[in-house]
Amino acid sequence: MNFFKRLFSWKKKPSKIEDEQEDEIVDSDDNKIDKKESKKLKKIAEPEPEPEPEPEPEPEPEPEPEPEPEPEPEPEPEPEPEPEPEPEPEPEKKKKVGFFKRLFKKTDKENLDKSLEKTSKSFFDKIKKAVVGKTKVDVQVLDDLEEILITSDVGVKTTIKIIESIEERVAKDKYTNAQELDVILKEEIGNIIYDDKKEDFNINDKPYVILVVGVNGVGKTTSIGKLAKFFKSQGLSVLIGAADTFRAAAIEQLEEWSGRAEVDLIKQKMGSDPASVSFDTLNSAINKDYDVVIIDTAGRLHNKVNLMNELSKISRVMQKLKQEAPHEILLVLDGSTGQNAYEQAKQFSEVTKVTSMMVTKLDGTAKGGVVIGISDQLNIPIKYIGTGESIDDIELFDKVDFVESFFQNKSK
Repeated sequence: MNFFKRLFSWKKKPSKIEDEQEDEIVDSDDNKIDKKESKKLKKIAEPEPEPEPEPEPEPEPEPEPEPEPEPEPEPEPEPEPEPEPEPEPEPEKKKKVGFFKRLFKKTDKENLDKSLEKTSKSFFDKIKKAVVGKTKVDVQVLDDLEEILITSDVGVKTTIKIIESIEERVAKDKYTNAQELDVILKEEIGNIIYDDKKEDFNINDKPYVILVVGVNGVGKTTSIGKLAKFFKSQGLSVLIGAADTFRAAAIEQLEEWSGRAEVDLIKQKMGSDPASVSFDTLNSAINKDYDVVIIDTAGRLHNKVNLMNELSKISRVMQKLKQEAPHEILLVLDGSTGQNAYEQAKQFSEVTKVTSMMVTKLDGTAKGGVVIGISDQLNIPIKYIGTGESIDDIELFDKVDFVESFFQNKSK
């Protein structure tokens, strides 16, 4: 029985304790629900906070009234188009001024007047005697004038040309008086002097080579020193070649003048080949970028063939280094020798192609008229005049200045 009781005891009602525990569980669940509901109620019961009043928007500023547009100015009437000017004719291109005209110092007129003073005084003293007491230019006056010109070393041929020109003018102007003779003569001499306008010195084609020729005693070495000093004073670099290896003491003299001019010198021993000295000089000038080369040569005319061969050889040798060399062959003449200077110039021009001349020692002679004859007869430009013994006594020959100085004593 007990067994069956135990077996069926699981169907009994639960005990009070179990009921109480279940109640507690239910109560706890209810409490949880109540708490949730109470929170909800509290939320409902609590009044919501009033929202803060939004700030009133600031009133927008009244827009400024737009300025009234200015009335547009009336358009100016368009100016009538000016007629196009006719194109001006292109100006003639000015000839470039040569190196010497640009660079050479202006002629020292006072110095030139002084060097030609003796020539001028002698010439016009004779003119005054020829026209004294004469009222017109007649045959006698012209004969006297012809004699005066010849004795002033102007030369026979040049004198005849001057007299013939004056005769033509006198024939046209019957009233020409003797007092106007000097004016006519001045114009005719100015017209007859040869004036070469070509520009033969191109400083850009350096070194510019000058070959100096002339007989011994004319002042050739001194002239080279003067030329070197001048070019040096103009900012050009100068190199001298002592190719006169024949004359005794020629190298020493040139060495002294190159020292005065403060320029460099290329030399060899006496008796050396002049062409070899010229070659060495030009070669050094090219390598060291010199501007001007001046080559001295032997001054002897007793054998034209030898002189011609020597000058030709010098030119050929230099042309191996520079095709255009020498650019200039300068003949130095002694103006104090009168007609002998003309003969020298004539002979040298037969031996070699002389391109320019320098007349020296005009300061101590009354034979300055030789310049007129040489220039006219040989058609070789006189480029320089030696006016004294100082290294600075050199002038560029200008025929206008020369004639003015030649006629300086016409009113004295």
